[in-house]
Amino acid sequence: MYTNKTTKRVTVGGVAIGGGAPVSIQSMLAVPAHDIAGNVASAKKLEEAGCEILRVSVPDRQAVKTLEALKGNTGIPIVADIHFDWRLAVLSAEAGADKIRINPGNIGDEQGVLEVVRICKQKNIPIRIGVNSGSLEKDILARFGAATPEALLESGKKHIKMLEKYDFSDIVLSLKSSDVQTMYNAYVLASETVEYPLHLGVTEAGTLSGGTLKSAAGIGGLLLRNIGDTVRISLTDDPVEEVLAAKRLLSAIGLRKGGVRFVSCPTCGRTEIDLIGIAKEAERRLAGLNKDITVAVMGCVVNGPGEAAAADIGIAGGKGCGVLFKKGKIIASNIPEDRLLEALISETEKM
Repeated sequence: MYTNKTTKRVTVGGVAIGGGAPVSIQSMLAVPAHDIAGNVASAKKLEEAGCEILRVSVPDRQAVKTLEALKGNTGIPIVADIHFDWRLAVLSAEAGADKIRINPGNIGDEQGVLEVVRICKQKNIPIRIGVNSGSLEKDILARFGAATPEALLESGKKHIKMLEKYDFSDIVLSLKSSDVQTMYNAYVLASETVEYPLHLGVTEAGTLSGGTLKSAAGIGGLLLRNIGDTVRISLTDDPVEEVLAAKRLLSAIGLRKGGVRFVSCPTCGRTEIDLIGIAKEAERRLAGLNKDITVAVMGCVVNGPGEAAAADIGIAGGKGCGVLFKKGKIIASNIPEDRLLEALISETEKM
């Protein structure tokens, strides 16, 4: 059964989450927390890549200075990631954080949470309740026996109630697990009972290749059911790769317009050009082109331009040569293989 539920809207430094707003892309800085210059430089690269909300670790009081520098040198909303000490959340809010992320399993007692709520209410700062399968409360683990989807949701709802008790409702909820099915099912359950926006993610997903696949399965599957309001693809790699992967995912399932959509065939025995090399280089060179178009690189006349007729522009290979086509109509033929790529790039840039 597919859901179509609109969640409550929460605003993070000018970026709306939920309430029908576009799905936003998040990432997290990986530079050591006390390296102010390094974090600012990394944040600028992430902002340029298309990151819309950025999280920074605040493990101690000194790291609050890094948060302040990020706020003073970038235009991207900054989320303070807090563990163990609620006082750091208060200091981060005072330093200008646009959102506070707390982990209910390790943030401390209810009095500490109340202090965080007070400062966030005063400054209109949302709180993300970040439930993680690796840090569930002991009583919940004892009751459910493991970090099940039901256990994750129970933890999230427990802390939602705590915030609501103090009349706080600017809440975002995440229910992350490194297991795709656990994460997926937890969010499905949450979508049926929770009104707050959902931050999707497969935690500790892995390296670029495997982590992207796991995230695409979990996050993409949920988004196709209209579940989820903001996403982070967690990779053991440069955080810029997280942003690029998220942009590709949103584009692939039709939730993000702008930028080149790339189509290419998998090759077969009919292919008589270096299709793999041409396709890889075309994708690399067109990655930064901000045009809402579909570009096709096809191996032969069977797959293109016929099967790629919907593409705005494309090339198809022949015997050591190829054709250039637009919307299924050939506009140039017998182009030598070593000129095919340049012909495609040149014509695409003119569009």
